[in-house]
Amino acid sequence: MAKMTMTTYLDNYLNKTIPDYEIALDWDTKNHTIEIIFRLYAENKEQIEISDVDGVASDEIIEFEDGILLYDPKKSQFDAEDYLATIPYEGKKGLPENQLRGIVDYLKEVLDDGQSDLLDFLTSDAEVFELTWNTEKYQSYIKGDANSYIPYPSY
Repeated sequence: MAKMTMTTYLDNYLNKTIPDYEIALDWDTKNHTIEIIFRLYAENKEQIEISDVDGVASDEIIEFEDGILLYDPKKSQFDAEDYLATIPYEGKKGLPENQLRGIVDYLKEVLDDGQSDLLDFLTSDAEVFELTWNTEKYQSYIKGDANSYIPYPSY
């Protein structure tokens, strides 16, 4: 059996914990990052034209995409503004299992709330929809032993 790594752990736990959402992992070996990418969808029943941040308009199905970036503070380069959250890991050592579990468990709440908020957005006068990552709340999802690390994957 292959050794458990951050990517295999996340893939397994995401599929088990959050099966109702479209979620993908993107491992960038050159930048030493792992991105958890997720999408929310909502039917725009009123067919109001809505533009995304790139100016692309839609009036039927609204698709919202965002991501969480796990990065090596010594090697990765990125713009934090491009992500819902950025979380450092400890090089080859990776992240404690309880922290990876906390990321996924809290992400489920963020997506559940976000799906509801997106549907509300379509029937409101709000001009902007965005998800919120509350670091303190995320920290509350990290429970148990922090000594069991899941390593960063090898090439």
